[in-house]
Amino acid sequence: MSTPRVLGIVLAGGEGKRLMPLTADRAKPAVPFGGAYRLVDFVLSNLVNAGFARIAVLTQYKSHSLDRHITQTWAMPAILGDYVTAVPAQQRLGPRWYTGSADAIYQSLNLIEDENPDYLLVFGADNIYRMDPRQMLAQHIDSGAAVTVAGIRKPRAEATEFGVIEQDAGSTKIKAFHEKVPDPPGIPGSPDESFISMGNYIFTREWLVETLRADAADDSSVHDMGGNVIPALTSQGMAHVYDFGTNVIPGETERDKAYWKDVGSIDAYHEAHMEIITSTLGSPPPAKFVEGGNAHESIIGAGSVIAGGHVRSSVLAQDVRVAQGAYVEGAVLMPGVRIGRGAVVRNAILDKNVTVPDGAQIGVHVEADRERFTVSTNGIVAVGKGIRV
Repeated sequence: MSTPRVLGIVLAGGEGKRLMPLTADRAKPAVPFGGAYRLVDFVLSNLVNAGFARIAVLTQYKSHSLDRHITQTWAMPAILGDYVTAVPAQQRLGPRWYTGSADAIYQSLNLIEDENPDYLLVFGADNIYRMDPRQMLAQHIDSGAAVTVAGIRKPRAEATEFGVIEQDAGSTKIKAFHEKVPDPPGIPGSPDESFISMGNYIFTREWLVETLRADAADDSSVHDMGGNVIPALTSQGMAHVYDFGTNVIPGETERDKAYWKDVGSIDAYHEAHMEIITSTLGSPPPAKFVEGGNAHESIIGAGSVIAGGHVRSSVLAQDVRVAQGAYVEGAVLMPGVRIGRGAVVRNAILDKNVTVPDGAQIGVHVEADRERFTVSTNGIVAVGKGIRV
């Protein structure tokens, strides 16, 4: 059997309103994560490490930093015909922007025509996970499906905020697709769990193109992949589910097997950082500790200096400074953050170049913080880019 031609399409046009103020000046996939990365790096790493190195990243909302990051970080060897390229909304079908994720691909059909793939991996750009998509593609080809949807098992009580896949008993076929229902269906053989959609799809080319064209002609559609395209193929009996729990990554542990995190809110973003501190998803790069400075259970980025300060259970990006007597706990500090002498930062996310002056406090008196900053449901304080507290 000849090697199938595959094109990766990454949907990276998300505005990320629930991540404000972190998305005030950047698209959601461009939000920094883990000290040295951005959210989009996870999906790109998964695809490229699996050998799928022809990837179009569809962008739209405040995409400058995202475009620059992709250009500088994901340069591929052109001699092999590989590429990771950002594709902005081009208005090929008239003077309008993308109206939904399905419309984004429909307006970019020229990319599919140029590459002429057999299969398309249409993946989201907003989640934290490790995956070998070759295993999902193998199931897709074997099943003869029009589309295969990656699903992850979650307790039914936690599935109400996601798109839920109802699996047909006895096969991998999708019986129905439910969007944020109060009583999500269970999994055959595991009634207390539900399959939630990870937002990752593999399509057979002909089926995708035909369905997108039909969707574009439907005035009642909102032109969404999960809301319109997947249900359309489900109704034809051509949609299947891939159980992410069966995906195998060399070197994985019980702690990080089938790890997947939707970081669509400030609380989820902060929680994901707290989880990677002791997992194998990230490792601490070099940093400098002087004047008795120390860090415990934390990730400290290259070029950061802990000068007599104390850091615990936190993630610090590159070029962060924590001065004498300062205390940082449960925090996510992005590049260029400065923490002054004797300052206290707890349970907070500080965007790039935030300055916390000597003796200032963040996350200590949350009600006072609400008057100045964004405070999440769980009490996480988020401070926007470049602010001097």
